Amino acid sequence: MQGHVNNTRYVAWMQDVAVAHSTAQGWGMDRYVAEGAGWVVRQHTITYKRPCFLGETITACTWIATFSPRQSARKYLFWRAADKVVLAEAETQWVFIDLKSGRPSKVPQTLREAFELVEDEAEVKRVLE
Repeated sequence: MQGHVNNTRYVAWMQDVAVAHSTAQGWGMDRYVAEGAGWVVRQHTITYKRPCFLGETITACTWIATFSPRQSARKYLFWRAADKVVLAEAETQWVFIDLKSGRPSKVPQTLREAFELVEDEAEVKRVLE
């Protein structure tokens, strides 16, 4: 109605890019199922900086900022491809669970080692320079 991308679309993109990143690191959905574990969302936080209008191409990136015994913070950055203006910054708190019980479970070391932690967001934002 307002001609800009709806906020729910950003949440879908967050999930899509998180799954793609995990898969690229060797942890696709099939592996999680084989391990009997997976991730559920505890919290999404999105800060909208500028609107994205229909027809514009945007780029999204994601990285792991922290791991704790049973959780992970994943951050996201969205920008307009044409001028590299940041449109939104986001974070998801993920909880690692046992698929049978649905209860939180320890993140295995093999999973932790598959992902590089990026604690300095400035490192990620250099791609915009």
